[in-house]
Amino acid sequence: MEKQEGRDAAAVRLDDPWYDALTDGWGDPDGTGLPAGPATGPAAPAAPDGPPAAGHGHGAAGHSAADIYGEVQRGAAFQEVRRRYRRFVVPASVAFFVWYFAYVVAATAAPEFMARPVVGAVNVAMVAGLGQFLSTFLLTWAYARHARLHRDRAALELRWETQEMTRGTER
Repeated sequence: MEKQEGRDAAAVRLDDPWYDALTDGWGDPDGTGLPAGPATGPAAPAAPDGPPAAGHGHGAAGHSAADIYGEVQRGAAFQEVRRRYRRFVVPASVAFFVWYFAYVVAATAAPEFMARPVVGAVNVAMVAGLGQFLSTFLLTWAYARHARLHRDRAALELRWETQEMTRGTER
């Protein structure tokens, strides 16, 4: 990106190669999925409904990048990656928040229990508080492991496929 001067020096330029077009039309004024501003080329035809066909990676010259990303998002492979993500994150988040709120409720509703000594000056509240830190680290490790084993390969394949499909499209 070249250095810009003037009033809008910090604004993102639309010809910036790192700019990602909106994929679903959210937040753009004309509903096309593309940022507002001067057109950089002819309008692309609308994307067909449904996921891209097998082997469709190189023949997407008539589609805009937003259309291609929308097709990929509606595809079965992308939905499977999202399903695997949700199957881990939702239960893990619920379990973590239950554990966290149980600690807070116990600290306020049962102070005599939380003050019970475990070893020397270490009481139940201290052990549970340290358990909060430990559970955060364990959850982070479990998330990274789950992502590596169950989602990263499929997500990387989708990324490569999408890059092949968007090669040559204008933003």
